[in-house]
Amino acid sequence: MKSADNSKGIMEDNDDEEEFEHFDDFTLASSWERFISEIEAVCRQWFADGPKNLLAKGAVQVNQLKDLYKIKSEFKYATKSYCMEYYFATVDDGKTLDWDHPLHDLQLSFGVKEFVVIAPQSASGVVLDAPEASKLLSAVAIALSNCSCLWPAFVPVHDSSRKAYIGIQNMGTVFTRRFEADRIASQVPVKLMHLEGLYELFVSKFAYTAVDWSMNHFEVHFKMKLTYRTPIHDDEDEIHDPDADITGSCENPEVDNHVKAQWDDNFPWSKWYSAEDPVNGFELLAIWLEITAESSLDMAELENASPVEADKWFLSPCLSEYLSDVSGGSTIGFASQLHLLVKALEMSSEAKFIEDFISGSEALKSSAVVPPQTVLDRVLKDLFHEAVETEMNSSPTEHKNSRSIKGAPQESLFAQFCLHALWFGNCSIRAISVLWIEFVREVRWCWEESQSLPRMPSSGPIDLSTCLINQKLHMLAVCIDQKHREAEGQFVDANDTMTSQEDLQFPTHNSSSSSSRGASKEGSDRKDSSNDAANVAKPMMLLKSNKIMRAPITLEPPPMTEDMHEERLKAAVALGDSYSFSAQLETEILASDMSAFKAANPDAVFEDFIRWHSPRDWENDESEENGASESSSWPPRGKLSDRMSDPGNSWRKIWNEAPAVPASEQKPLWDPNREGEKVLHYLETLRPYQLLEEMVCAAFRAAADTLNRTSFGDLKQMNIKIEQLYITIASVLRIFLAQNTATDTEVLEDLRRLSTTFEHIEKLVLLAASLHVKFLQSPYLGQAIFTDCFNFYLPNMGTSSANVHNDTQREFDKKQQIRSDDRDLILSMFPPPTANQSWRRVLSMGNLLNGHEPILREIIFSKRDPASGSYYAASSPKLHQQDIETYRMYVSGTSNDLGVALAVASFD
Repeated sequence: MKSADNSKGIMEDNDDEEEFEHFDDFTLASSWERFISEIEAVCRQWFADGPKNLLAKGAVQVNQLKDLYKIKSEFKYATKSYCMEYYFATVDDGKTLDWDHPLHDLQLSFGVKEFVVIAPQSASGVVLDAPEASKLLSAVAIALSNCSCLWPAFVPVHDSSRKAYIGIQNMGTVFTRRFEADRIASQVPVKLMHLEGLYELFVSKFAYTAVDWSMNHFEVHFKMKLTYRTPIHDDEDEIHDPDADITGSCENPEVDNHVKAQWDDNFPWSKWYSAEDPVNGFELLAIWLEITAESSLDMAELENASPVEADKWFLSPCLSEYLSDVSGGSTIGFASQLHLLVKALEMSSEAKFIEDFISGSEALKSSAVVPPQTVLDRVLKDLFHEAVETEMNSSPTEHKNSRSIKGAPQESLFAQFCLHALWFGNCSIRAISVLWIEFVREVRWCWEESQSLPRMPSSGPIDLSTCLINQKLHMLAVCIDQKHREAEGQFVDANDTMTSQEDLQFPTHNSSSSSSRGASKEGSDRKDSSNDAANVAKPMMLLKSNKIMRAPITLEPPPMTEDMHEERLKAAVALGDSYSFSAQLETEILASDMSAFKAANPDAVFEDFIRWHSPRDWENDESEENGASESSSWPPRGKLSDRMSDPGNSWRKIWNEAPAVPASEQKPLWDPNREGEKVLHYLETLRPYQLLEEMVCAAFRAAADTLNRTSFGDLKQMNIKIEQLYITIASVLRIFLAQNTATDTEVLEDLRRLSTTFEHIEKLVLLAASLHVKFLQSPYLGQAIFTDCFNFYLPNMGTSSANVHNDTQREFDKKQQIRSDDRDLILSMFPPPTANQSWRRVLSMGNLLNGHEPILREIIFSKRDPASGSYYAASSPKLHQQDIETYRMYVSGTSNDLGVALAVASFD
């Protein structure tokens, strides 16, 4: 028995020891305490670092807010993970946050500047369980209090769509602020749709609920912001043109009178496409700054007030999303079609002849649909039968850098062909081939029928700075004109004046023809063929007879294209006589001029011809250089230059062999029939890649010239950007032409990047034009808004779609304050609602602007109380004298959506 008793005692002792070993040691931290400790450590570190160090440690900017950044840290408690974010500003100017600047939702809702948000790392990002939310907020509040940090802390609760928060802020040893926000997404009570009801809601937070609100006075301060949106045009009665979708082009000049006029009808690009207005509308912000109300009756009266009475107006454009959509394919413009033209260029080397793309594979036929014959006929009609007579060589709107691009003048035939090709059949290589073949057929018809080639000058020197196809068409136009005049028995002199053959017995000459042959004929004589008299400013006398020198009519020098010059240059080099290079190139022209000069001046000698044709090769003596008249001191004294006095000089040999024959009796220097057929042969046998190379250059120049004609006022930024565009196009295309290949990957990539750059500038031009036409009565305001937009999109100018920065996802939020004298202009943007708009609307809010209610109403109610009523304030004289914002309520929404955020400060 004793043994059993001992055994029993031992077991009892063991139980006591086991119970002693499992006691709760409160000196050890629980998981809850460790969680608070971790939060506290992070907050202490953030507080100690300050804004500058936090930026260095990876703080990021919050969306489009200019001076709000955040840094985050992650925690675990129990089985859940949480993320805490600290929002802070880098500059604290001490000013109260207001509506003049973009704010974070929590800043706007509760009037805080810097704050902490802790939320679970879940799909919803909110705390659905109320006890968990309170416990989480308590943990952050304790941690912030332990490190003497006065940051407000928030926890998102309920459903994420409600944007609901609870929060707390320790304001020191005296005050604590508590926050709560929630939202009604539907079925807003009628009472809360009006200012009177919202006022009573705020008052109910601090007054007895049994009182009659209309009979009691509570001094409440509030600010209000109303946002109005310019009305969208009602297009129910508009007729849609079905042909626009079929043809994919805006080339139909016969527009139905019932179709609504587009915003860009009067802009230069409207012939080719109708652009979406980059400015969809405007938002007007009417702000009442500080108003004091003592009863709900005051609020009812304010609801009937006009927004014109507001203290401040701000205007912000509603920009189209496509401004940020770089090469996304959702917009149509020159840039999108230039992208397609570069793609066609890439395919152009797949066949030797243009006809091969028409009768190509079935895959090509199915993927590249050619528009119907009616569309083709309309294009050809515009090119050849509706052309307007214009000056091809220059234009008052031509940019100074336009000619640096080896393309074609904007209104020229080939430039217009290229612009049409951009929109014909979506600019596929097959559609381009069809259009080109028909184009060449029309050109040949003009040649065979001796019809003037439209959109091309029929005289003058050929501009070698343009592309070769444009030069060939110019040559053909001159040939057609010469052929037509010869058929009518007319002679054309160097000034392009028509004279009958019988009128040329005593030909005349002017300085322009001699200068075209390389000699600047200063003060040249002109002989009147009808009365054998000389009309001269300073008569020149012949050396061997005391007679006035007569300036003859000479044959027009043959027009030459770039490839013809190259052929003659190669021939001259092959001869090897570099000293007489110019003479070898111009032998026929020189001989013709000498014959005409001899016919007009039978007594002339070689030296006389040099004095007229090449004055630089005649050296006068000192008396004549001092201004002595030749007629008073005959014979003129001087000598030939060294190169002309050389015995072996080729000019003297040509002079000796040249007969005295007037230009009217000479054989023409060139055959227009032969040269015309050469041009047609060139056009008909052009290789696909050669055509596409020329088209790329001409299309880029013509598209840039079209945009350059846009009127957008005095915007220096756009003038600089357009100039840079011309320089960039010229630089890229110069390299492109030097490569002489359509299959070089790097060259094609350069052209794609060039198209993207063009897209940026094109969008800016459209934006500038839209703002300019909307603010004709207030140009400074349109320029200010454009400058804001320009600076917003500038960081992405010149980048490709693959490298576009994430900033393009930001929303434009700049606002311009409206001066009082501009308010009438803004009011005109809000015309009274039409009958259709009126019957569909149910107006449930006040403060109408020309019959339009605000799309958003924001109000900040506040009540201030003296701190002297606090027990804690008695120990602080400074605090004792202050007024504290004890209640603050932010209301935001419309008749269908209402958000309320309440902040209450208490003396704890």
